[in-house]
Amino acid sequence: MNRIRFGTAGQSESFAAMGYKTSLDVPEYTAKFGLHAFEYQCGHGVRLGEEKAREMARRAQERDILFSLHAPYFISMSSLNEETRLRSVDYILQSCRVVRALGGRRVIFHSGSCGKQSREQALEKALDTMEKIVRAVDEAGYGDLTLCPETMGKIGQLGTLDEVLTLCQVDKRITPCIDFGHLNARTLGGIKGRAEYEEILDRMEDVLGDERAKAFHVHFSRIEYSAGGEKQHHTFADTQWGPEPEPLLRLCKERQLSPVIICESAGTQAEDARTMQLYYESLF
Repeated sequence: MNRIRFGTAGQSESFAAMGYKTSLDVPEYTAKFGLHAFEYQCGHGVRLGEEKAREMARRAQERDILFSLHAPYFISMSSLNEETRLRSVDYILQSCRVVRALGGRRVIFHSGSCGKQSREQALEKALDTMEKIVRAVDEAGYGDLTLCPETMGKIGQLGTLDEVLTLCQVDKRITPCIDFGHLNARTLGGIKGRAEYEEILDRMEDVLGDERAKAFHVHFSRIEYSAGGEKQHHTFADTQWGPEPEPLLRLCKERQLSPVIICESAGTQAEDARTMQLYYESLF
């Protein structure tokens, strides 16, 4: 992953409109937009069969498309219920099995909410669960895969930038998924422009101090927010909501960063990912 890649989270509305019908068509559809990444969505459970995943991987490899996988939303690394935390470990293992069949390496996941405990207590439980996940992943033979905890959009969720970076310190393979729309939403519009992006990138470099601060994972979309943070995703056409992608893309060029940038716009993921890619290419 030594170059920047742009792609989508799941299928855009235009997928069906263009006549595509099954996930086997994802590589061809993605290639039509000139994109080189696709994040397969398993938010409601890991249901993709390995045989189908391997055929998708074959078609993607022909087109230089890299898969990642979003693990189930059921994951709660900070739950007060120990059984729930242990099930979270299993959800990660299920995700690892399928992302390997897809020929990908990255599993993206949410850490959970704080609930009726302090943020410090929630993070302590999440760190313990993270250590269990790393051991389980190694024992299952998935030690070559990359685990990506995601920054979250609701203020009550575990997933500030610093909380995610703390989870990444459990093991050097753990790489942050920086969802800039989420960070903007949970700070109630805090990402105004270049300066705020610089602060985020600098913080990653300060804490991680290695290749993960350059080849991290990105989710990007415009997100509406209310007093509690994230409310809903929008498209790039909905310019009343931030953040703006251009300052981030300019910094990626200037700093020679090579993230995988996954667009999570509401229904126009492929179109908006292509917009970001064309803007990035125009900088050269």
